[in-house]
Amino acid sequence: MSELRWDPLKKHWVIIATERGRRPLDFHQDNQPAKMISCPFCYGHEARTPQELFAIRPSGPSNSPNWKVRVIPNKYPVLRVEGEVKSRGYGLYDVMDGIGAHEIIIETPDHDRGLADLTVAELTDVLKAYRARYLDLRQDFRLRYMVLFKNHGTLAGATLQHSHSQLIAVPLIPPVATTELNVCRDFFAAKERCIFCDMIDFEISTGERVVREFPDYITLTPYASASPFELRLFPKQHCHDFALLNDSQLGGVALAMKDMLSRLKVVLKDPPFNFILHTAPPAHQRLGKPDYWGSLAWDYHWHIELVPRLTQIAGFEWGTGFFINPTSPEDAAAFLREAEV
Repeated sequence: MSELRWDPLKKHWVIIATERGRRPLDFHQDNQPAKMISCPFCYGHEARTPQELFAIRPSGPSNSPNWKVRVIPNKYPVLRVEGEVKSRGYGLYDVMDGIGAHEIIIETPDHDRGLADLTVAELTDVLKAYRARYLDLRQDFRLRYMVLFKNHGTLAGATLQHSHSQLIAVPLIPPVATTELNVCRDFFAAKERCIFCDMIDFEISTGERVVREFPDYITLTPYASASPFELRLFPKQHCHDFALLNDSQLGGVALAMKDMLSRLKVVLKDPPFNFILHTAPPAHQRLGKPDYWGSLAWDYHWHIELVPRLTQIAGFEWGTGFFINPTSPEDAAAFLREAEV
């Protein structure tokens, strides 16, 4: 029979439709966007993008070739840095000015290589760029939350084939993050333990949904996976803030990421996916709530969420808030574990 499973972190129900039993081959699809004749993210086209904010390059001046990873402002940002945060009422509604930041992390100068194709050393450089931009943006007290994400493939929202991720900083805590942060805080208040640490210990003890375990990191399929082959990557030792990692620790994350991305590419033939890095928000004090983030370092646990875009949200999902997953996380973990990478 199908099962309804509750996700205690996201506070939603998932239907694991086991009788449908969809296997990896059922999800294979054409994923690549149309190739561009001239890509603005490639070597030699630096003048076609806004001035870079950060880059990793062996030598040479800013905005020149010879870079490994390059960060630029989005040419068409959804939010802009200039201005003050102003909130106002509009009848029953609330309105805020569109203040924030929107950046592009160009992960490689090679147009035809995806994130899964990069070496561990190259992935480490990408993670260093993530860390550098987090540390810089969180100095702006207007910005309350940063979400770093990657859309891979047209069905996941990618409009350019050249491998890149995005970082958007917003002047408030988004609802999804608020739910997760409140769950973590309440769990710690009741038990003086991190809910993620408890979850990781339980998953290691059962082993059913573990895809790969490294000395310091683990990848697994969540018990209440909303999407087929959904994956999460966790540090095994408690850490709330990705930006606190040193270069050696970033190398460990890169190794686990490389394994996770490679398995997904082998099993599902390079599927479209969304990749989200969840980390603690800046510990800026909130007006009237001086102790609001008092337990953040103990109750939160940074992690990476990877969601293949293999099914569509339709009427039932919109009408109920439930998700239907036709492949159990236990089966998905087994397929991924057995992949030869």
